[in-house]
Amino acid sequence: MQRIPRALATRHAFNHADTPALTVKQGESFVVETEDALDGDIRSADIAGIHAHWYSTEPHGNPSGGPVFVEGAEQGDLLAVTIERITVDDQGVTVMFPGAGPLADSVHWRAAAEPFAHVLRHVPGPSGTTRDGVGIMNDTTRWTLRPFIGTLGVAPEREVQTTVMGQGPWGGNLDCREFCEGSTVLLNCSHPGGLLYLGDVHASQGDTEFYGSADEARAEVQVRCEVIKSTKAAFVRVVKPESIVSVFCSRPLEHAVESAILDLMSWMVEEYGLSQRDACLHAGINPDFRVHVYQMFRSGRLEYTAGAEIPKRYLSPG
Repeated sequence: MQRIPRALATRHAFNHADTPALTVKQGESFVVETEDALDGDIRSADIAGIHAHWYSTEPHGNPSGGPVFVEGAEQGDLLAVTIERITVDDQGVTVMFPGAGPLADSVHWRAAAEPFAHVLRHVPGPSGTTRDGVGIMNDTTRWTLRPFIGTLGVAPEREVQTTVMGQGPWGGNLDCREFCEGSTVLLNCSHPGGLLYLGDVHASQGDTEFYGSADEARAEVQVRCEVIKSTKAAFVRVVKPESIVSVFCSRPLEHAVESAILDLMSWMVEEYGLSQRDACLHAGINPDFRVHVYQMFRSGRLEYTAGAEIPKRYLSPG
């Protein structure tokens, strides 16, 4: 099986001029060994390390493997990326950056807002791996890991976008928890081969990623790609085993939420044959219709990421 080793998964931009790291056939599984979002700089609770990384003369973040050239992908197609396996490292780290986030100038929350690094341990779960492992915050608190890919996208049409601030219908740094095992992510292609990048795996994350850092972890990710010809989506879409999710990025948050809902309604009508009225009714009265806020961290031009989800069992026309 082809793979991109961790030492080469170091791209910090989505750039159509990059030489492909791999060329794969449709349906061919391949592996990307990813570094954590902090470029592996912080492997312990080292406050000095946070400052060294954050104030370095050449700050990066979210190193990614790619681009991967998928045979048959062209401009105007959708690249369907199926996530087969995510195995995270035996530890992760979460950090509070100096002067960043909603608590940056808080007096009341000063103890939480001061720069820190907190290392989490990951132990294997029922599978014998960390794919379904346990995250250990401290001696009394633990939870089941839910690994997902934080940064996933193809090269934009013209711009060069960073793996930290880049977001668009082509993907990017969305920190969307739906980018997990068993999901298929649909990305709008602008170049031959699609030119896929992925990295920034989170072993676990709470809704909104409140202070801008999740359980950041090295990982080994296995995916495969298919091409849906001559098809576009308003933004990124996700097909899960039991549901579909429309994802959208914008500010303010209510615009991201509204746009995700409208795209989900369009998807229900155009692909599944529901009437416009029925699609709208689901959004208003179906208790299984859900809205998620994945990323809501104020930083530069980073936009907020929301998603609208409905179970597949409602997608047959009445």
